[in-house]
Amino acid sequence: MNWEKSCGAIVFTRQDGQLLFVVVQEHSGHYSFPKGHVEGDETELETARREVFEEIGLQPDFVEGFRQTDEYDLAEKPGTRKQVVYFLAEFGNQPLTPQPSEIRQIRLLPYEEALPCFRHEGTRQALAAAYHFLTR
Repeated sequence: MNWEKSCGAIVFTRQDGQLLFVVVQEHSGHYSFPKGHVEGDETELETARREVFEEIGLQPDFVEGFRQTDEYDLAEKPGTRKQVVYFLAEFGNQPLTPQPSEIRQIRLLPYEEALPCFRHEGTRQALAAAYHFLTR
């Protein structure tokens, strides 16, 4: 079995007392969170910081104590299993800037609207864990 590893973040902000989550739409049409492959000897957190900056132009504050993982088989690469590590990060008054080569659009949505955007159950579970972490 081959393995791939990506790291990213569930990025959020607070507006008028409401939590809003950054949801990116890839060129494929799928919705996800900013994430990407670990490069060289990067740590998981370093990868997440780099990918968030590269994909949506933010340098958010990462929240201590949250780390969620998802694992699944890659349909396009038989015999390969992928692990995705998500952190939680908050941004304030920074503009969202999509990387045109990877991101079609960025949406800023409340939890109830963000959740059904995701086709993959593991992504929905990661968002639910983040939401419960923030509202507990």
